[in-house]
Amino acid sequence: MLQSNPTFEMEATGFTIEYHTESIEFTNGLKAKLEKRLEKLAGRHRDITGASLAVHNVSGNNRHHEFKVRLVLYHRPDNIAAVRKAATVSNAVLEALDAVERQVREHRERQRERNRARRR
Repeated sequence: MLQSNPTFEMEATGFTIEYHTESIEFTNGLKAKLEKRLEKLAGRHRDITGASLAVHNVSGNNRHHEFKVRLVLYHRPDNIAAVRKAATVSNAVLEALDAVERQVREHRERQRERNRARRR
């Protein structure tokens, strides 16, 4: 059964992060690292309005522990998402975060190039 943990509001950036788990608790260190990196990614930009992190245990009876993480960044004009699987929750979260950061940087760079082309 999917259980939702409380939603947290990040004071510095003003956006919310929702945590959804299947009886898996996030450590405070992992939450702090995630929030710090998302805050840095948002920076002075106004394109990020929130995030959602869902963790599922996909291990079966005959399988080693494996966790699936889905990180959705509520980003204007389109949301950005990454799904990663790993042996630990923290590895899966950090890999998904890396992928989301890369996508945001690429999107912002494409946007800058479009703006430069319009000015010419």
